[in-house]
Amino acid sequence: MKKIILAAIAVMTFGFANAQSVKFGIKGGVNLSTFTGDVEDASSKVGFQVGGFAEFKFSDKFAIQPELLYSLQGAKFDEKGDSYTYKENIHASYLNIPVMARYYVVNKLSIEAGPQIGFLLSAKDKWESLENGEKYTGKENIKDSFKSVDFGLNIGAGYDFTENVSAGIRYNFGLSNISDFEDAGKIHNNVISLNLGYKF
Repeated sequence: MKKIILAAIAVMTFGFANAQSVKFGIKGGVNLSTFTGDVEDASSKVGFQVGGFAEFKFSDKFAIQPELLYSLQGAKFDEKGDSYTYKENIHASYLNIPVMARYYVVNKLSIEAGPQIGFLLSAKDKWESLENGEKYTGKENIKDSFKSVDFGLNIGAGYDFTENVSAGIRYNFGLSNISDFEDAGKIHNNVISLNLGYKF
């Protein structure tokens, strides 16, 4: 994956010199994220992402789009028993850098794929339990429980409503283990995002 990231950087460098046109923009949207791997009862939670991008267009059909995004991700856990309920919400914020290759199937509709590296900014755990009528709550900083770098692969599609306004949907497959505890098994980020973008 590191080799892929380095190759993507090389492509961007090449793109500056060879792109037919370069446009910059901002984007933001909604995340639906969860954990997969050696975890049980994980469900999706709603977050968001916001940031900027640059589009290097080589032809009417092909473009490279590096991005810089702040992304709020994580997962929820719910457990119920005869005399208790337990709810846990993990909030993990990342600075994500995807590099997407975009192919325009038709004039305004594109498909995309590319690698992503993410840097963990913070991770917090908020939980609530109800046992025999007694309610307990707590918050904890759990950044040390996760690795500081995450690698993933994105696939998605986009639609340009105008030359400036676009919308997209994207799925991020977490490829690396984000857990920093050996006995915790492997945990991966998985995120579906819906976003709107504006090109200047």
